[in-house]
Amino acid sequence: MTRLAATLAVAALLRARVGAQADDAARHAELIKTPGCSCCDGYAEHLRASGFDVTVREAPDLAQIAAGIGIPVALQGCHMTMIDGYAVSGHVPVGQIERLLAERPDIRGISLPGMPVGTPGMPGDKDGTWTTFAIGPGEPTVFAVE
Repeated sequence: MTRLAATLAVAALLRARVGAQADDAARHAELIKTPGCSCCDGYAEHLRASGFDVTVREAPDLAQIAAGIGIPVALQGCHMTMIDGYAVSGHVPVGQIERLLAERPDIRGISLPGMPVGTPGMPGDKDGTWTTFAIGPGEPTVFAVE
């Protein structure tokens, strides 16, 4: 193998390693929840079942934390999940998170406000349309409708 070929091979391995590390970071989720909330635990299990490594921590000041990130009060939920620099507030389906991570828009995060029946972590069957909002900059906009 020539020196150039060896250098190119090492560079390709390094790029693959950096890409794998970025993928690992994107698969880690920190779920910050209201103390004692069981639906939040159900949401953490939903993320784990979808391949995320989830750390859960309770925070009595969740509203302050969410506001500090820029999530409007009307879009705050009983839990917020930090994934690869994005805030995910509420019971957002994993498919929408995957889209967020793939597209990497210039926003703070996404939110599915309220606790809609049938969403991940919530009991029951889906009984309506779920609207997920993109948060910042500017006014929230529709990110997805399911």
